[in-house]
Amino acid sequence: MILNLDLGVNSYDIVIERGSINKAGELLNLNRKTLIVTDDGVPREYAETVAKASAEPYIITVSEGEDSKSFETLQKLLSKMLSESFTRRDCVVAVGGGVIGDLSGFAASVYMRGVDFYNIPTTVLSQVDSSIGGKTAINFEGIKNNIGAFYQPKKVLIDTDVLKTLPGRQISNGLSEAVKMSLTSDKDLFELFEKGDYMENIDLIIEKSLRIKKDVVMEDEKETGLRRILNFGHTIGHGIESLKLGLYHGECVALGMIPMCSDSVRERLVPVLEKLNLPTRLSFDENRVLSAMTHDKKAGGGKICAVFVNEIGSFEMKEQTAEELIARVGVIKGEKK
Repeated sequence: MILNLDLGVNSYDIVIERGSINKAGELLNLNRKTLIVTDDGVPREYAETVAKASAEPYIITVSEGEDSKSFETLQKLLSKMLSESFTRRDCVVAVGGGVIGDLSGFAASVYMRGVDFYNIPTTVLSQVDSSIGGKTAINFEGIKNNIGAFYQPKKVLIDTDVLKTLPGRQISNGLSEAVKMSLTSDKDLFELFEKGDYMENIDLIIEKSLRIKKDVVMEDEKETGLRRILNFGHTIGHGIESLKLGLYHGECVALGMIPMCSDSVRERLVPVLEKLNLPTRLSFDENRVLSAMTHDKKAGGGKICAVFVNEIGSFEMKEQTAEELIARVGVIKGEKK
């Protein structure tokens, strides 16, 4: 299956096909110098498969985790391209999760003012969400994704066969983002989580999630309006993530969604999160989360554009202060129902 993300001159195809990584040489233009970026948590065979399909491949493996989204790691990628005499005719391929996609895409966007970028996501989280839409970034001075650019890939390959090597916690981590999109945009998808077996339906979940994000990005590429719904659960979630409590991104988003729902939605959401083995309660320092939220990139004029879900499949955007939002977190600290 091929979905086209129509952005005029920046349009590209999203290929959803089991085994598509083995067709990288046919589906991508790799007849040139290719910087293949992966991390040490991704099976080596995936990057090597892409390398074998490339005319002149160079693999760089970085450390797994958010710490690799740094100026130091970015410099490592750019230095490699420079030392190997990459030109604007060459390309970068991300083979990994959201961290690798963000980092590699940003490197591609700034090297010689932009070289071609391909994304081959290998986690559920990156397949349902971060691999499309063109958001690239690194973290700076403890703030997540605050140095970056909108830079669209030339093509994205979604191969669900690569998910077979993921532990269950990573699968749940990624499905949190699919739950997020179902809450704001697709009640049928949410009911699939409620009533169905998520592993038996994972291909359909990924496809439906990508269709939601594709449509949102086509309407609002640079996040000036509608695209903000993709931040549902992220404002509080990013604040929790900044505490470095050992939680994955999707786990933090799961916690961040709960306070942003009506009571009736929350009653249905919490059992779904528990079914996915995602956290629904956490003890944390509210003041530290508040501090992180005031630095959030979605803040402006002292307020944050927050997304609320009062009915499943719909959303409401409201301007709120960080203090107003943090007052809602009692429902995940177990302080109130």
